[in-house]
Order: sequence, then C-alpha cells, then structure tokens
Amino acid sequence: MIPALPAPPRFASLRLLLPFLRPYRGRALGAGLALLMSAGLMLGLGQGLRGLIDRGFGSADPGRLDAAALGMFAVVAGLALATSLRFYLVSWLGERVAADLRRAVYEHVITLSPGFFETSRTGDILSRLTADVALLQALVGSAVSVGLRSSLQLVGAFAMLIATSPKLAGIVAVVVPFVVAPLVLFGRRERRLSRVAQDRVADLGAVAEEVLNGLRVVQAFTREVLERERFATGAEASVVAALRRVRTRAALILGVILLGFGAITFSLWVGGRDVVAGVMTGGELSSFVFYAVLLATSGATLSETWGDIQRAMGAADRLLELLAAVPTVAPPARPVSLPVPAQGRIRFHDVTFRYPARPDHMALAEFSLDVAPGETVALVGPSGAGKSTLLDLLLRFHDPSEGRIEIDGVDIRLVDPAELRARIGLVPQDAVMFSATAAENIGYGRSGATEAEIRAAARAAAAERFVDELPDGFATFLGAKGVMLSGGQRQRLAIARAVLRNPAILLLDEATSALDAESEQAVQAALAALSVGRTTLVVAHRLATVRRADRIVVLDRGRIVAVGKHEELVRAGGLYARLAALQFTDS
Repeated sequence: MIPALPAPPRFASLRLLLPFLRPYRGRALGAGLALLMSAGLMLGLGQGLRGLIDRGFGSADPGRLDAAALGMFAVVAGLALATSLRFYLVSWLGERVAADLRRAVYEHVITLSPGFFETSRTGDILSRLTADVALLQALVGSAVSVGLRSSLQLVGAFAMLIATSPKLAGIVAVVVPFVVAPLVLFGRRERRLSRVAQDRVADLGAVAEEVLNGLRVVQAFTREVLERERFATGAEASVVAALRRVRTRAALILGVILLGFGAITFSLWVGGRDVVAGVMTGGELSSFVFYAVLLATSGATLSETWGDIQRAMGAADRLLELLAAVPTVAPPARPVSLPVPAQGRIRFHDVTFRYPARPDHMALAEFSLDVAPGETVALVGPSGAGKSTLLDLLLRFHDPSEGRIEIDGVDIRLVDPAELRARIGLVPQDAVMFSATAAENIGYGRSGATEAEIRAAARAAAAERFVDELPDGFATFLGAKGVMLSGGQRQRLAIARAVLRNPAILLLDEATSALDAESEQAVQAALAALSVGRTTLVVAHRLATVRRADRIVVLDRGRIVAVGKHEELVRAGGLYARLAALQFTDS
C-alpha cells in the first residue's frame, strides 16, 4: 500500500490542479465570462416574466404583449448561447486538465524505483491514475462551473427577492442558515467517507488485476469459486463504503430540499394573500416565485456540487500521496560521465543489501567481485542466493545498503542512471513483450534502429525464422504480453532486443531457461559470439549453460562460497559439486 499522508487543510489538496489550469487561463477566463453572462441572464428571466404578466397580460394591449414576449425570448436566446459556450469551454478544460494530469502522474510513476512497487499494489496505482483523475476531471469540467453558477444565482436571486418583497424575502432568509449548516457539517463527513469508498474500489481493482494476471494458475488449480468469493467480498465492501457516503449525501439533499421548498411554499401562501389584498401585483408574485424557486434549486444544486467537491478532494489527496513518492534511486545533482570508450570492467566492493520489502533479510553480505573487461562470469547457486540481486544493483534499480559498485572505475551512484543503463543489455528470466509488432519489440532495444539491424539482431538470436513465419512477419502484432508467442519465442525476441543494443556489458538472467534443446543450442552459439569483446554476467540454474564461462562464482545466502571453472569446482566438492551431481545425474 502507498503510505497515507496527513490530511491537508480543506481545499489545500485541490491546489494540485493549479499548475495544470495555468496554461489554459485564457479558456478559463472565457468560461468565467460565459458563466457570469448565463447567471445574469437567468436572473433576467424573472424580470421578463414580471413584465410579460404585468405589462403584457395586464395591459390588454397586443402590441405591449408582443414586445414583452419578444424581450423575454431575447433573454432566453442569450441564456442558451451563454450556457452552451460555458458548457463547451469547461468541458474542454476538464478533458485537457485530466489528460495533462494523467500524463504527469504516469511520468512520475515510471521514474519510481522498482523497490516502490514491492510495497505498493499496481491495481491501486492504476485506480489513482484513472478513477481518481476522472473525479478531478468532473470537478474541473462540470462541478466548479455548476457550483459557481449556482452560487451567483443564489446570491442574485436572494437580492431580487429583497427588491421584489422584503417581507417575503425575510421568510426565506430565516431558512438559509439551516440550509448552509448541513452543507458544511455533512461535507466534512462525506469527504472522509468518499476517500474510504475510493480505497475500497482500488482494493477491488488490485484483486481483479492479480487474478487476471494469474488466470492460468487459478484455473489449473480450480480456484475459480474461491476467487469469485474473494472478488464478491471486495465488491460488497466497496458497496458498503459507497452506501455510507450515499446515505450522508441523501440526508443532506433531503434537508436542503425540504427546508428550501418548504420556505417557498410558505412564502407563496403569504404572497398570495397579499395579491388578494392588492398589496402585490400578479407579476411581482410570479417573479418572486421564480426567484424563490431559482434560490431553492440553486441551493439543492450546491449541496450536490459540494458532494462532488468532497469526492474530488479525496481523489486529490490520493494523487498527492502518489506524487509525493520519490525514487530511492535518483540521478545525482552533478553526474559523472563514464569513460569513453567503454571497457566493461565491473567491481563489487563489500556490497551489502537488503530489499525494502524485507528489511530483516540480508540479500547480499559483504560481497566483493572484480570482473575484467570482456570476461564471462557465471553466477550460480540455490534460489535466494542473491544472483539476480547483483544484476538489479548493477542496473541501479536499487543502491547497496553498504559498499559500492564501480563500472570502469566510476562509482555508479555518481552516474546518471540513464547513461549507466545505456551501456548494459539485459535479458531477464521473464521475457517482457509489449502490445506491439515483433519488429517494434526487438527495436525497443535501441531507438532508431533500421529494419536491417532489427532483422540481423533476430538472426543472431535464432528468432528470424519463426518471426518470418508469423502471419505478417516482422510486422505481426504480438498481442498483450506477446500472447501469440510461446515462452521460448518470447525469450528469443528478448535476446534479440539485447543484441540490438550492442552493449558493453551483457546481463543474462536465466536467458535460455524457456528454450527447447535445439533453440538453446542455436542461442548459446549466438550468445557466445555476442559475448566476445564484452563483459557478460550469466545467472543460471542449469549448470550445462555455464560450463564455458571464464569463471563460475558460486553464491549461497548472499555470500561467495567458491570461484573457479566447472571442472575445478566439481573436483573441489562443496555446494557446486552437489548441484552438478544432481543435474548431470538426472540428465
């Protein structure tokens, strides 16, 4: 879970929107002017109604009636135009601000270190990126405009009530504090409940993402019923949380409408007696009724808008928490450049490391190793020995708790991570494919690569043949996560991606684990050729793949327990000899 920040002062979280609104202040100003115009013309309708009744109906003169009707139509036409313009401008603002905000949040998230995602749920982050931004979009694109319009109309309508009949306006004024108080009191509770409801929706998204990503395992172990129940429990929790907020809002709406329209009904009764007594004209009473209804509906709209604002503040709180997360690995203020040309010398010096999610577990302990330029070093050992951790540290996905790592004599903490990683090619154990073509997936290794270079990289990774056999060859869309390919084919494309990068340092994390025997032989030959002249670190469980390494480093519990060639380590006995006996005896 993303750690929660202290609740900011009221409305302070909405300052998040100011930098995103600033570039569009011209549009915002236009929307504000259209809003003022529409609110003024809405108030003008009351006077048009009064003139239509008193000067039109009451005069028995068709000409005056026509003029009054024409004047009222002119007000209606202006109102329609101003309202339409306001709607367009604020909706445009909402869409633009939401897109810019999503982009800013996404750009921030992808700069965060992998350690952040070890303690955070991807589903929760996606919920903030989509649902929470949508709430802020609704605020900018609708709620703020409606709220300001309703506020102006409420104040203007009350002023016109006083001008029309101070006595009747006084009756309405008595009720106003009873309408405003619930808005303030219930609003605070709704913001809190809205935040809880949004968290429950995020929990639900996290469950769905987890299950869909592991759907094969779910179905293989026939756990569909369990997962249905787990999702149903989460869905029910989200409904319960949402209904708490709904009940609060419903009570607020009930009170506002009951008090507002109750006051109008009483005012009508009093005003009707004044018309009968000749104290007021029918037009004055009609305009009073219009302004009273406008006052009440504006108050009811404000109560709903206040709920939208509270929900948006809850969403802004959650986005601010995400934006407040800082990368644990960041570029230094004054980065040092790596030597040119690259040599590929690697040095681990007394490196100790603990993962953020497991601070009590020591992944590496006082690890030291020098790797010469062009040398191929294999890292072997049982699961959890720290092999893949070394690759993560070399890529600077994490920084050591103690000690340092050098490339070509430079501490990598002094280097811009982008420059560091530009010298490294990675083939991970789980080959990542993007929703793109085969050529685009290979070309991910180096921006601007030509078709000929992409094809050459595929050929070097023993992937050219099967890619050509795809429906559209290198232009074939591979689907989400490369679903069209087998595990071995995905792995070969990942190798081609690293080949295309042409790095000084090559990291192979179980790079051939998903290949069949024939493909593995072809890829091993390609990797052997690729490794010439560049430093290579190979993580492997299958010892047959590392026999030709210049050195084999055996790790156990984050420490080096043996170093040597295959034959030397087998003769020496110990952990490597036991692993070799198990594997080669089984084969």
